[in-house]
Amino acid sequence: MRASIEVADIFRTAGPAYRVAHAGHLSLAQLKVMSAIEHCRTAALGGHVEACEDCGQWRIAYNSCRNRHCPKCQGATARTWLAEREADLLPVGYFHVVFTLPAEVADIAFQNKAAVYDLLFKAASETMLTIAADPKHLGARIGITAVLHTWGSAMTHHPHVHMIVPGGGIAPDGSRWISSRPAFLLPARVLGKLFRRLFLTRLVALHDAGRLAFFGAIAHLAERRAMSMLKVADVDSERMLLRVERGKGGRRPAARSGTGAGRRLSPCLATGRGTSPGVRCRGDSCAASPVRNAAGSCRRSAAAAAD
Repeated sequence: MRASIEVADIFRTAGPAYRVAHAGHLSLAQLKVMSAIEHCRTAALGGHVEACEDCGQWRIAYNSCRNRHCPKCQGATARTWLAEREADLLPVGYFHVVFTLPAEVADIAFQNKAAVYDLLFKAASETMLTIAADPKHLGARIGITAVLHTWGSAMTHHPHVHMIVPGGGIAPDGSRWISSRPAFLLPARVLGKLFRRLFLTRLVALHDAGRLAFFGAIAHLAERRAMSMLKVADVDSERMLLRVERGKGGRRPAARSGTGAGRRLSPCLATGRGTSPGVRCRGDSCAASPVRNAAGSCRRSAAAAAD
């Protein structure tokens, strides 16, 4: 069934004026995406006639744009992906973990998407695997399903990685399953410290290797000294965020502190200080897509519910 208002409808109505107002600020790739979505399944892309050999009824079906950003074309693909991920779930509880970048690094990521998004994935996953394998914590090899989101609930650029992580893992020798505590996966402060170090060290390494480009308001970061000052003054002291949530029995995690199911941790990765229920650190504006828990029921993150 067709939605009452689609993205294509918005683009067709407001797209021309938007492109004029932002002329010179939209890339060729962005313009192509807008054009593809606007013309998807319209006469502009051509079509074909479908006919029933028995009753003779026929209809015209217009061709799809097949652009990876098109919600109509990728709807079936998304449903297939979700079904495959649900089939991978184990009969255990799951945790929802979010790694977020602060605005200073997000600006760099916006101009260096491939390099910084790849670094975000690698630093976040290595952080989880390393701390989980430590005998002082879980002492097990865990599995992770991670998804990148590049904007938040305000529809502004806000790169962050969502992870669903089983509450346990396989012992190093492969002999048994090691379960986490019912409402505790790994210490957020320890995760945050390692993630911050891995990400920032490797971001500077990308800079030294000449793999980052800087334009406009952040052009000064092309200088090595400016990049080092950003690391020390802005990012090390503030807003690299981590959120760990746990749901039980298909219920949405409660946006409150406490023990047992529904505990929510939102510490600042730099300071280790947690936020009070209903209070968000700056930059923590995530519009999380539905995450499936071990029971197969759909839930949204507590942060999205609090928005």
